[in-house]
Amino acid sequence: MKQKSVNILTKKPSGASTKYIFECYGCSKKFSTKDILAKHISYSHKTQKNQKNTTAVRTQVEQTPVPQPQVTEIFNCDICEFKTSQKRCILAHLKAHVAEQVYCYNDCDYKSIKKDRLQRHMKIHTGEKLFSCNICGYKCIDKSNLRYHMKIHTGEKPFSCHICKYKCIQKSSLQTHMKIHTGDKPFSCHICKYKYIQKSSLQTHMKIHTGEKPFSCNICEYKCIRKDVLQTHMKIHTGEKPFSCHICKYQCIHKSSLQRHMKIHTGEKPFSCNMCEYKCIEKSNLQRHMKIHTGEKPFSCNICEYKCIEKCDLQRHLKIHTGEKPFSCNICEYKCIEKSSLQTHMKIHTGEKPFSCNICEYKCIEKSSLQTHMKIHTGEKPFSCHICKYKCITKSNLQRHMKIHTGEKPFSCHICKYKCIRKDMLQTHMNIHS
Repeated sequence: MKQKSVNILTKKPSGASTKYIFECYGCSKKFSTKDILAKHISYSHKTQKNQKNTTAVRTQVEQTPVPQPQVTEIFNCDICEFKTSQKRCILAHLKAHVAEQVYCYNDCDYKSIKKDRLQRHMKIHTGEKLFSCNICGYKCIDKSNLRYHMKIHTGEKPFSCHICKYKCIQKSSLQTHMKIHTGDKPFSCHICKYKYIQKSSLQTHMKIHTGEKPFSCNICEYKCIRKDVLQTHMKIHTGEKPFSCHICKYQCIHKSSLQRHMKIHTGEKPFSCNMCEYKCIEKSNLQRHMKIHTGEKPFSCNICEYKCIEKCDLQRHLKIHTGEKPFSCNICEYKCIEKSSLQTHMKIHTGEKPFSCNICEYKCIEKSSLQTHMKIHTGEKPFSCHICKYKCITKSNLQRHMKIHTGEKPFSCHICKYKCIRKDMLQTHMNIHS
């Protein structure tokens, strides 16, 4: 039986050590892993094509003089866990530790041992993209990246999860996905308790602690940590909304926003409070709601006594003190603090009233207004005065009613001594003078 000769490596490179694990009983060869031993047995001690009787192989082995035991030497790197049976591989690997700066580009931190890798990296700086998609405008540096991209158009997803319905284009993506099921999060932040599946996610997270925001908008002052977040932000300026609802006219920038919106039509509310009957679409909304029961208000205003649950609410509140109203109507003089308030206001000019009552002909701009209106039909009056028997539908009506007991009249006429509780009453009064 023919056997490939294996050179006995007598000299070891600096920084390497040897180790033997598995031995073949047929020829006394030694291997580093069980898989390599199994391949050796299948190729060296079995016939390849017709797979004749094992006795013939045994006879042949018995008749053939047994050669002297040949040893395969395993090289281990003393710096990391790298192993190899080839001397040239360990020498090339050791260059990664002792000669990392052989090829280094001065403008960035990229380093490589191989010249071809550096040449490929240089294309990032030069902007050279030789390979382009003939279907869309995608361009890339490597041919392999183009092959992966083409699977987007063909819909090919050869790798699938055996636990859930997840499918993907790359094997590495599947390996990363499987960590979701196993709960494996090997990368953790040394400052806070966050853990991640991917190293890139941890690197992005660390920018939160350092305050680094390398990507900035060239139109406004917006800055962010990731490039994809900036690309999404730019759609605000371009007005691009690629995702639209097939039931109503809703359009949005994010796919996740559309998925969240669709739950409005299906009525799905998977997250529910274990203290009250509150249900919601998102987990973040439930976490925010739970603070109502605990009374937790971690954010407070340094000017007044205002406290709130979320940071965004505090930022919105501070604009009251500064008088900042960044959003203005291009038709009238209306200005507001939030973009959502402006969007709601614009419906006054367009006449759009997307929410309608299924009992009467009432229509309104906001969903909250419809919910308040429905209490008229149900007779529900959840807000009541603790001094008298007054009950009402909205909290604002109760606050206005309480001014009767306190005697507070915040609205006064600048011509006469008239004072009143509500602004609309003052406007009606002013008609007397005009």
